[in-house]
Amino acid sequence: MLLENRIMVVKMKAAVVGLGVEGINAVESLLDHGYEVYASDINLNIELKPGKHLDIDHGFHDFQKIESADVIVLSPGLWNKPVFNKIKSNGKLLSDVINSHRSLFTIGVTGTNGKTTTTMMIASILQKAGMKVLTGGNAGGGFKGYTEVILEAASTDYDVLLVEICDMTLDFCNDNFDFDLVVVTNVGRDHLEFHQSMKNYLKSLENFVQGKKVVLNQETENLGHFSEKAAEIHFFNMVPYKLNLFGDFNRKNASAASRTAEIMGISDDIIENTLKDFNVLPGRAMIIDLPHSQIVVGKTDNADAAAAVFNEADFPVIILGTPRKGEMCRLEIFREASRTNSEIIAIFPGLEDTRDDVLKVLDEEKYTGTIHNLTNVEDVVKFALKCSERYPHVFIGGNGQLKIMEITESLKEAISAE
Repeated sequence: MLLENRIMVVKMKAAVVGLGVEGINAVESLLDHGYEVYASDINLNIELKPGKHLDIDHGFHDFQKIESADVIVLSPGLWNKPVFNKIKSNGKLLSDVINSHRSLFTIGVTGTNGKTTTTMMIASILQKAGMKVLTGGNAGGGFKGYTEVILEAASTDYDVLLVEICDMTLDFCNDNFDFDLVVVTNVGRDHLEFHQSMKNYLKSLENFVQGKKVVLNQETENLGHFSEKAAEIHFFNMVPYKLNLFGDFNRKNASAASRTAEIMGISDDIIENTLKDFNVLPGRAMIIDLPHSQIVVGKTDNADAAAAVFNEADFPVIILGTPRKGEMCRLEIFREASRTNSEIIAIFPGLEDTRDDVLKVLDEEKYTGTIHNLTNVEDVVKFALKCSERYPHVFIGGNGQLKIMEITESLKEAISAE
C-alpha cells in the first residue's frame, strides 16, 4: 500500500502570564504568528475568552502548563514579583528564545509625555533617510505591545528597532531589549499609584539609563542623577522652526527626534524637512479652526500634559474626560484646570465615570467658575460647538485616547454638516 508523505506542521506552544493590556496584546500577537497559547491571570474579571488555539485560566496560574510551553511571556506588571523568578531564569522567555531583535540597532523612547509623537517623528526621519525601521512597543501608547516587535523582528529584516517604553515597564524592557540609545522626553507626574513617589520614579529611570547613551530634555538635567548614571548624554531643548503641530511641547518632541537623528548621522536637511511635514497623530493635540474661534482637542492624561496645553493659550472653556477609579494622580489634571482663568469646566466620562471624584477635587480647589456635567460624546460635541460661538478658545482633553479620537471625528463631521 502506497503511503502519502505528509508534512506535519507542529505549532509552537506559548504561555502568557498576566493579562493586562500588554498581556492581552501578547496573546493576540502570538496567535497571529501561529502559536498555540495558554494564558492566565489571577483576576477573574478578564474579558479575554478561550478560543481556537487559546486556552485560558482565570483566577490562578497553572505552572505545569506554563513550564511545558516552548516560550513564555511574563507580563511587565509581574516582572519584579519574586514568585516568577524561576520563569525568568529558565531560558524560555520569548526574548531569549527568539532574539533576532537583540542584533538590531535599538532606540528606546521613554518619559512621561510625548513618547508616541517623538517615536513616530524619529521613525519618519530615519525612513526618509532610507532606513527600514520597525516601530512598536508600549501597548498603552497605541502600539501592539512589546511581544509584537520581538516576533516581527524575527520575520523580516530591519535596520533599526524603535521601541516606545512606558515608565511602568522600565525593568521589563531593560531585560528584554538591548538599547543602543535611549530618549527621555520629560519627567512628570503620572502613574504615581505605581511609582508611589516622584523620587521612586526618578530612581527607576536612573537605573534604566545606567551605562547607556541618552538623549535628555535639558529641563530634566537637574531632576535626577542622570549624568552620573548614563555613559553619554546629549541634551535637547526646542526646534527653532514652525511645525504643523500645536504647542511648544511638540517643538520639544521634535527637538528630541532631531537630536536622535543627528546622533544617527542623518543630514540636517532631511531632519528639518521631515519634521516640518510631520502631521498630528490620532488622539494628540490638534487645532480645529472655526470662523471666529478655535477648538483644541487632544489626549492629556496627566497633570503635566494638561499644564503644557494650558500654558499655550487662555481657554475660557475646558472640557475634560475623567480618569479610572483609583488613579488619584490623574485627578490632578482637574486641579490644573481649576487654576486657570477658565469660566467653564465641563466633565464627561473618560476611561471610567468618576465625575463625583472630580467634583470633590474642584470643590477642594474652590473653583469659582461654572461646572457642566456632560454624559456622552454627542453632549461634548454639541457643548463645545455652542461655546465656540461665544468664546475664542475651547479645549477638549483628559483621559481616554479612543474617546478623544471619537470626539475629534464627531466634531469634524458636525462642522462639515453645518
